[in-house]
Amino acid sequence: MVTSRHVAQLAGVSQMTVSRVLQGSSKVAPATRERVLAAMKEAGYRPHAAARTMRTRRTATVGVVVADITNPFYPQLLEAVGRALDEADQRMILWNATDPGEASALTALSEGTVDGLIFTTVAESSAPLEEALRDGQPIVLLHRGLDSLPCDQVTTDNIAGGRAVADYLVAAGQPRIGYIRGPELPSTARYRERGFRERLAELERPLAAELTAPGGFSHDQARAAMRELLARDDPPTAVFCANDVTAFGAIDAAVSMGRRVPEDVWVIGYDDIAMASWDSYDLTTVRQPITDMAHAAVRLLLERIDDRSLPPRQQNFPSELVIRRSTANTTL
Repeated sequence: MVTSRHVAQLAGVSQMTVSRVLQGSSKVAPATRERVLAAMKEAGYRPHAAARTMRTRRTATVGVVVADITNPFYPQLLEAVGRALDEADQRMILWNATDPGEASALTALSEGTVDGLIFTTVAESSAPLEEALRDGQPIVLLHRGLDSLPCDQVTTDNIAGGRAVADYLVAAGQPRIGYIRGPELPSTARYRERGFRERLAELERPLAAELTAPGGFSHDQARAAMRELLARDDPPTAVFCANDVTAFGAIDAAVSMGRRVPEDVWVIGYDDIAMASWDSYDLTTVRQPITDMAHAAVRLLLERIDDRSLPPRQQNFPSELVIRRSTANTTL
């Protein structure tokens, strides 16, 4: 049986150094760490997980909470988070939340089943999550933020994303601009709408109430909302949707009514999930840098696990308008 002592002899270091490498200690020089890791690989050494947990009081396991695994955005985000955790030699446990402050995930954290949590869904009304954050538990919010409490958060600038869409549509000369709204609670939906509305008002093109409809983050609800908008006497010529899934619903509604996209109506989404570039949609959308966000969230969480006294950190990534064929003008 290969032990840490064999690894230490092979790498030419002390057994304590091998232990520090296993613990992820910052006290080991990078070159020494690489030598120890190479020796582990050469010797075929596999640390005993239970023994390591007892010794370090760490599980090397991170919990990730998502809101709706059926939304294509979340598998894409989870893949990025999983890669970032794997690069950091961490394992991932997934919770598909039944509420924004998933109680079972918070219980697992308090019991030491996981070392920390990454929440990709959160609402201002999540009292258990807010209590855990106030207690200094190692938690990072990813994708959706929390206004009411300073904590580690990784988001994109949704306000700027909404403003960019408004600028684009007004510059393109769209006469009747519509909006399919997202749900009220998530910060992503609120900020996208806020940026969109505020910028349209600044450009003296305020969003007309009769050209808006609720679409949630649901394909079916957005499809119904788009049919309602297009059935009006003076329908919108361009529609911004709260995310890509709602934009797909809007496009499907337009096609089902014999309307052409973009000849009769433009459609814009938000997120730039993989399906957005499919030929059947070719969706103009606002891109979130998912890979960069995932790596930032993992880094902040591991730092928080090591030192709970750190001040709250917030990283807000820029968004990018990606123009495709669901809008006709590709030169602006």
